[in-house]
Amino acid sequence: MFHKGRADCVSELDSGLTYTKPPNIMKLRFACAAIPTFVTTILLTAPFIFADAQRGTLVHEETIRVAPSADAAKLGQAARGHELIILDTSRDWVHVQAIIREARNEEGLTDEEAEAKTISGWVPAKGLVSMTTQDGDKVIFGEAADSEDQASRRRGRRDAAQDAMRLYYRVYDLMPTSPLAAEALYRAADIRWQLERSDVMTRPSARERQSYLRGQMNEDWMKLVNKKYPGTKWAELASFRMIDNKLCGDWEGISKCPDKEADIYEKYANEHPQSPAAPEALYNAAWRRAALIEIYKIEPNQKKAAESKDRAQALAQKIVSQYGQSDWALRARRLIFYVQQGIPTYGNATD
Repeated sequence: MFHKGRADCVSELDSGLTYTKPPNIMKLRFACAAIPTFVTTILLTAPFIFADAQRGTLVHEETIRVAPSADAAKLGQAARGHELIILDTSRDWVHVQAIIREARNEEGLTDEEAEAKTISGWVPAKGLVSMTTQDGDKVIFGEAADSEDQASRRRGRRDAAQDAMRLYYRVYDLMPTSPLAAEALYRAADIRWQLERSDVMTRPSARERQSYLRGQMNEDWMKLVNKKYPGTKWAELASFRMIDNKLCGDWEGISKCPDKEADIYEKYANEHPQSPAAPEALYNAAWRRAALIEIYKIEPNQKKAAESKDRAQALAQKIVSQYGQSDWALRARRLIFYVQQGIPTYGNATD
């Protein structure tokens, strides 16, 4: 995978979110004041004006117009997944306030860039799914899945990943009791995580040995999955994802980082044995123990090198025993073979 619903304009989730590479999604939902339909507006008003308003989103990009007519002047574009506050309807048109740009609090932004922006205007009703649309959760989820597929293709639709992220989030936001809401929220968080990680890892600081010296992926959506859907596999996967922020950059041949990381992964596997990510966590721990064999030999510390060999084999064998039907079990068998044969898994000797 490239891989609640309240009718007012403020969400408990959204305060304080930071987003880097793609457009910031669901950062801060501002309240909506009545404005002329032809004005593009920055909103900073009270959160209660549209407390009873219907909300929705588009599953297809549409032009926002000044009046309910295809000949009316264009005000802008509303992309898939943008939040729409429904103000009125007129036959085949819907009068909405579309949240086009979310508020951001990143360093270096001008006031204009940091503020939220909405457009008030008319969009065709045919592509709009509201909170009360029959099977609306399934329709939005399906569009999100299609956008995600587009994002995975070499020549897929531009910004499809951001579309998918917004659409998945809308399922949770508009229909929080839907059977699809937990998965949709996780998928939105996961896509956001991947986009941010891609940006973080291209910076020079990505190679810093200490994790706190580099940029961090925003954990708010992952934590929201844990808060709203505890005990589900989606919450367990969210907890696994957040381990990324605790990992070192370049180990620099020092044992401290892989030793700490192995402990983190092993702890996760022990606390979440039913998680879909449990075998992967165990493998990550085993691989780091195997890497420590060579690192401790260089330090030198033969006692710890021997201990690491035993621990690597024990962890790998645990994968084979407990998760024998997974691909990770096959990789664990390979790792056991390498360790038993004395084949290094880390350092220049692996080339």
